[in-house]
Amino acid sequence: MKRRKFKRGDEATQSWQCRISHCRDLLEKQGLTRDSIVLFQKLIYDYYRTNGRDLPWRKTNNPYRILVSEIMLQQTQVDRVVKKYHEFIDTFPDFTSLAHASLRRILKVWQGMGYNRRALALKKIAQTVIKQFKGKLSSDIDVLARLPGIGRATASAIAAFAFNNPAIFVETNIRTVFLYFFFKNRRGVKDTDILPLVEKTMDGSNPRIWYHALMDFGTMLKKSCPNISRQSAHYTKQGPFEGSDRQIRGMILRALNESTFLSEAKIIKIVSKKSTRVKRILAQLHAEQLICKKGKTYTIA
Repeated sequence: MKRRKFKRGDEATQSWQCRISHCRDLLEKQGLTRDSIVLFQKLIYDYYRTNGRDLPWRKTNNPYRILVSEIMLQQTQVDRVVKKYHEFIDTFPDFTSLAHASLRRILKVWQGMGYNRRALALKKIAQTVIKQFKGKLSSDIDVLARLPGIGRATASAIAAFAFNNPAIFVETNIRTVFLYFFFKNRRGVKDTDILPLVEKTMDGSNPRIWYHALMDFGTMLKKSCPNISRQSAHYTKQGPFEGSDRQIRGMILRALNESTFLSEAKIIKIVSKKSTRVKRILAQLHAEQLICKKGKTYTIA
């Protein structure tokens, strides 16, 4: 398998190509030594200082705002999150306002983000934080991981970004960096293979900035070497949105947000899909507590 080549560019780009190749070669030959780790960290940080992204959630240490951004970023591209993040924070500036808001209002603001279960999870998290933790988000990863819609990786990310905790986690861009530098020509790489390397190369003095830098470097690598993610055992290609259950779910929730109550027959007419399919999705939305049934009609829960 031939080495992946970066796209041609100006002298600055070529300089980065040389530095990246040198670091990759050194890591391949020496493994993780004190010198190779220093070189790796310097490469990542130098790129970040020059090319780091200006993202709103990086300008705050507010745990609530970082929590919101992490939930939004779970399954949505950064550019889309940036546009919605400001509106969401302006409408629900803290745990109290979010906990007391109706799901209808939250979903209205969330509209366009997709995966609406995340909006419901945020409301439930806010209610839990108000009720059990007196309005303050815990910095304990185990506690965070038990909150609705938050797994171990998201809990660790929140701990790192909100509390500067050197928690170890992998997300898509971090995975890309480690696949490129440490698993050349390998397929089926598991996150459990990557996590020890994340830990060994961690900048424990400032994990928040280190992770920002890693993620931005990973974003660059994805553009230059778009097939890296296929080396991961966790790689799955998302199907088209058009005509998918995700699209139908969004259509149903949008329709219910525009009308207080809608009958099953009316929803099927609006969605314009097979009745059996729409009924199945309605049952899913009901089970997930996003909608509820009152008599012969449905409404936002």
